[in-house]
Amino acid sequence: MKRFEGKTVLVTGGNRNTGLDIVELFVREGAKVFMCGSSQSSTLLGAEKLKERGLEGFTAKSCDISDASQVEELFNFIDNEAGKLDILVNNAANQGLGHGGPLEMDAEKFFDVFKTNVVGGFRVTQQACNKFFMKQPTRGNVVFLSSNTAMRAIRKRTAYCASKGAINSMVRALALDLAPLGIRVNACAPGYIYTERWDVLDPAIAARRRLNCPLRTEAKGSDIAKVVAFLASDDSANMTGEIVTCDAGCSSQHMPEDVDV
Repeated sequence: MKRFEGKTVLVTGGNRNTGLDIVELFVREGAKVFMCGSSQSSTLLGAEKLKERGLEGFTAKSCDISDASQVEELFNFIDNEAGKLDILVNNAANQGLGHGGPLEMDAEKFFDVFKTNVVGGFRVTQQACNKFFMKQPTRGNVVFLSSNTAMRAIRKRTAYCASKGAINSMVRALALDLAPLGIRVNACAPGYIYTERWDVLDPAIAARRRLNCPLRTEAKGSDIAKVVAFLASDDSANMTGEIVTCDAGCSSQHMPEDVDV
């Protein structure tokens, strides 16, 4: 039997990059999957990419999780289509790219990152718990996507790093409050992940990035999906409030070896 046979899963931000791999793993493991992107066009594009992979057991519906009314509409849709939800994967993220350093960043851009990554993630989790998990004899399970930048910051990404740190704290706080109710909350914290952006990097820059990784390679989306699936499965039944890092060893070192002298 497949691990998620009979389970219903929601993957936010399931329309691109790592989200596609997370959706694919759950579908191939037998789950009925709902996935969303922040716009209709991006969601449809993601659905087409999943179909190109030969996948059928998913339903795509757009939802900008920073918008409360869209989140409510998404959960009403899931209720009408499936009548239950077993697993929530909070993958949607505002990357906070191109906002500059902390001295010139527009504060509204900072708030936009938090509206999606922190408030949006909380809002979706609250809806999942109140609308589904607390009404089901078998409680649900929540997995957030965090980042190793919550622990080791990167330059000119103040809002993103701060939001991922907030996610880690929120995961622990939610886990404490929800554990007595039978709901588990954990997170996967990736480092570098291969996306199409790597294809346009100068080869020397890509090689230097990989030197930051003790394992000498960035993660594939499927690597992250496997950690998410572990946290969502009964294999991690006695875990809650945990942040599981998957970053090729980056966060285990003080400095990369070429400067560690």
